[in-house]
Amino acid sequence: MTARRSDAGRPDAPGPHAQGPFDPGLQPERTELAWRRTALAIAIGSLVSLRVFPLLLPPAFTAWGFVPGAVGLVAACALWFAARRRQLRMTAWLHSTLPGATPPGSARITAPGGGLLVALTALATAFGVLCIGIVVVSSFVQFRG
Repeated sequence: MTARRSDAGRPDAPGPHAQGPFDPGLQPERTELAWRRTALAIAIGSLVSLRVFPLLLPPAFTAWGFVPGAVGLVAACALWFAARRRQLRMTAWLHSTLPGATPPGSARITAPGGGLLVALTALATAFGVLCIGIVVVSSFVQFRG
């Protein structure tokens, strides 16, 4: 049953969610794919940093050049699994909002928040600060020596 334009103001007219969400499950799946692409990009950047950073640092600090790459690879794996978990939670939440999906008195599923985005922002900031430190140390040692 679709709402006609003239039914929009009537109190018994079906609302915008009368037939459920626009695409239950597709939008969270597309978002998960975007997070997976982000995780893959972080993994590739981390692998490149494993190759490049140890060469930039002086021999005494070579081991520190592996830290950003290792942290990035761990973060990429965590992001991959967090994206899957978020997609499952979002799909469950969307299906729970369908009319008649949640019986009265049952616990309601909450939508996932922005924790994944905040975690990625914190990781990118920490990675940037660490990389700036590596560049400063390597340039200081080259300038001094």
